[in-house]
Amino acid sequence: MKSGRRQKQLSRLLVNGTLLLFVVLWTIPTMGIFISSFRNRDDIATSGWWNVFPHREWQPVGEIDPKALGVDPNQVMDIEGVQGTFEEFRAGIETPDGKRVTWIGNKRLGRVELQQQVWTTSWDFSLDNYEQVLGGQDFTFTSADGTVDVVPGDNMVGAFVNSLVVAIPATVIPILIAAFAAYAFAWMKFPGRRELFIMVVALQVVPLQIALVPILRDYRVLSLNGTFLGIWLAHTGFGLALATFLLYSYISSLPREILESAFVDGASHFTAFTQLVLPLSVPALASFAIFQFLWVWNDYLVALIFLGGNPEFELVTQRMAAIVGARGQDWHLLTAGAFVSMVLPLTVFFALQRYFLRGLLAGSVKG
Repeated sequence: MKSGRRQKQLSRLLVNGTLLLFVVLWTIPTMGIFISSFRNRDDIATSGWWNVFPHREWQPVGEIDPKALGVDPNQVMDIEGVQGTFEEFRAGIETPDGKRVTWIGNKRLGRVELQQQVWTTSWDFSLDNYEQVLGGQDFTFTSADGTVDVVPGDNMVGAFVNSLVVAIPATVIPILIAAFAAYAFAWMKFPGRRELFIMVVALQVVPLQIALVPILRDYRVLSLNGTFLGIWLAHTGFGLALATFLLYSYISSLPREILESAFVDGASHFTAFTQLVLPLSVPALASFAIFQFLWVWNDYLVALIFLGGNPEFELVTQRMAAIVGARGQDWHLLTAGAFVSMVLPLTVFFALQRYFLRGLLAGSVKG
């Protein structure tokens, strides 16, 4: 009995420990992006984001003039009780008392620094990166050597609004259409119901890439190319198959007695759907809403095909791609822009996560 209980506890500990490890590994990059988005360009270029945590670092505590010591950089030198060549002193040589002697500069004009390890943190945070990315404000940056650079801003507010304009309707429309279709497949009898449902399920294996060119040709004829309506319809068509299948699995598992009682009381299919099925299907609706919203928000290919490169309709993914192309070395801006693009999807997921698991398990168990 004790052996079985101990084995169960060990199994639970192993599972929880493994899940915790995956959570930590998954969270570390996000934490790195978040911290880097508040650091300035010089700090990101010279140190890692983990330096915001307490760590030991070499800092100068004294300075020595090599000429006053009379040492020859071309020979083996004796400085502060340690010997070494110029290359060794450039890399740094530790003294017996725990300090480090480092040659700074070249052989002719260099100096010798006496350094010591101290506990320190790098907490030079600011909102300048977000102001530059969101507001498009130009910033003057002074580097360590005194050089002054004027860095133009990148306005992501318009792209953020455009992504909202695309993502919200492209999530709501397929949910409404798929909910009606799922109810019909689950509770209504009509000719060809089985064949149509098989066709809907089969559409899930069709890659969307093969449909881009035919749809684009039809959009040109209908003058829908480069419009929000066109991309709404495209995302609706690409997401309908999964939405219908997911909602059908949930709606078909609802207790039959509830709907039969409604029909006995004289309710129509529309009344039963709006008054009973939709309120009971909130977990499945929220589950698909998470999938669809994240997919539409992070989409780049469909937006590029149907909206093109018009700055007026530029989405967050397109704006981020433009920033990467124009500012591939400006990690302080890339991290700020990346975290701005992550905030809303994370908010949606955490707001609907209580329904997520229930929606995924929809229809898996009956009885």
